[in-house]
Amino acid sequence: MLDRLLPAAERALSRLKSRKIATTRLPVIYEARIATGLIGHVLGAISGGAQYRRASFLLDALGETILPEFITVTEDPFLPGALGSAAFDDDGVATRRKTIIEAGRLDTYLLSAYAARRLGRAPTGNAGGAHNLFVSHGERALADIIAGFDRALLVTDLMGMGVNGVTGDYSRGASGFLIEGGEVAHAVEEITVAGNLKSMLKDIREIGADVETRGTVHIGSVVIGEMAVAGS
Repeated sequence: MLDRLLPAAERALSRLKSRKIATTRLPVIYEARIATGLIGHVLGAISGGAQYRRASFLLDALGETILPEFITVTEDPFLPGALGSAAFDDDGVATRRKTIIEAGRLDTYLLSAYAARRLGRAPTGNAGGAHNLFVSHGERALADIIAGFDRALLVTDLMGMGVNGVTGDYSRGASGFLIEGGEVAHAVEEITVAGNLKSMLKDIREIGADVETRGTVHIGSVVIGEMAVAGS
């Protein structure tokens, strides 16, 4: 138990004496624990419900390139002991291993039986959501990624729900660390990171090797080329 508490204590101590920063545009690094949320927005947009309701920033995007070509997203419902493993979805449709996004191109929507009927397609075994997603990643650790930036923002916490699933407009309260000269300069708080999900996803420059494995989405830290950062 103590081993689990120490990282949380270190994280809290590192946030002491947090500062605001001036409004600017910066490369933004989403820590792996937070980057799972970016994939969550994609999953919501490619769900059958969002598609048949015409309420998705990725409307009719099947076959289109929605991510950089170096990113592939696969689903494995049969991973032993994993949280998202299941032989059947909530409709009783058999699940299967599949590629959802291949080399940046959207290969399939995520369809329940009802959504599939509404769209005139076959169910994909995703009633209730996706199962154990794996996002391809590079070989560099987060520390090595940070070392490559003269100035950037490392986001470690997000708050608020300023995301429009229809337009893709994205604005979230954030806190984290300012990177200067390839090192952590100081903690930052009371800032907002903003952009549009369609352009943010295509502006992903790198995914780190520090893969988060505790949930159903396995992804490393995500580097976005540039975002608006609103501060003081």
